[in-house]
Amino acid sequence: MTVSILDEVGGRRPDVNQQNCPSRLVLEHVTSRWGVLVLGALLARSYRFSELRRTVGGVSEKMLAQTLQTLERDGFVHRDAKPVIPPRVDYSLTPLGREAAERVWELARWSEQWLDTVESAREAYDTRRGQSG
Repeated sequence: MTVSILDEVGGRRPDVNQQNCPSRLVLEHVTSRWGVLVLGALLARSYRFSELRRTVGGVSEKMLAQTLQTLERDGFVHRDAKPVIPPRVDYSLTPLGREAAERVWELARWSEQWLDTVESAREAYDTRRGQSG
């Protein structure tokens, strides 16, 4: 059952602020650490599994496989298995995946841009907390 609120014309629409809204799961998938990094990598081009694993530093084989499967199920990633020996599988973004990737990748790049400011804020916070405790 989709949890939503009534809109102006009496229909139902998703509301991510509602506890059981399925859009929360979609948001979780595209904003997870590995989801963002996989989507961001696939913005550049399609990848084979091993290439993608090297590109997304630190991801385990298991987590990459799970992330790709989840993103494929949600319609963000296309898996193209070629019937050759050895087997070749390429991953690319669907049009929906490209839109999601562009949005989350912009946030990822923003976090890089403001990293120094965030680290300074953390240091100031930690100093204040240390003095008051």
